[in-house]
Amino acid sequence: MSSDLAAEKRRLRRSVSQRRRAVPADEAARVAERIAARLLAEVVVRRARRIALYAALPDEVPSRPLFDALATLRKTLLLPRVLRQNEVAFAVVTDWSALRPGRYGVLEPPALAVPIEPEEGDLVLVPGVAFDRAGNRLGRGKGCYDRAFPPGAPRPPLLIGVAYELQFVAAVPHTARDRRMDAVVTESALLWTGRSAP
Repeated sequence: MSSDLAAEKRRLRRSVSQRRRAVPADEAARVAERIAARLLAEVVVRRARRIALYAALPDEVPSRPLFDALATLRKTLLLPRVLRQNEVAFAVVTDWSALRPGRYGVLEPPALAVPIEPEEGDLVLVPGVAFDRAGNRLGRGKGCYDRAFPPGAPRPPLLIGVAYELQFVAAVPHTARDRRMDAVVTESALLWTGRSAP
């Protein structure tokens, strides 16, 4: 990655992160409920074999409401663990209270949880710092999701970014190694990026 591109990503992370941190807790909870309801109404969510999501950090869209809503569909739900070298591995979670702090203080599945790697037919809800309407995503800079789901990988799951509407920007700086989202969901809409909805 060029130094100019890296600097542009850092500037964008700072700018959008400030906006996210300014969202009041009650508004964040309302956004999470709206997103959960929107996802439950999507045919592609109801058709998914398994659904992976995330345990939110304080400045991300809260994910407990998403977990509780998706649990009503009686799907297999997965959450990620961050391993050495920032690799991500997913495991089955049936009870949110079973999650334990992992690397970086993020809640993760317990050590004995059954590992399953999402693949074609599965759905992965992905957090991010910023998104654009072409599906490009700016993460926190560790590349976990880009390595887990590289562009061009065979039998990929469907990736849906989860964000506040304020996280949309005109263009996210990216390279060919950055995995685009198939869709982005916010409190306002679910946007399919670059192609029609499945």
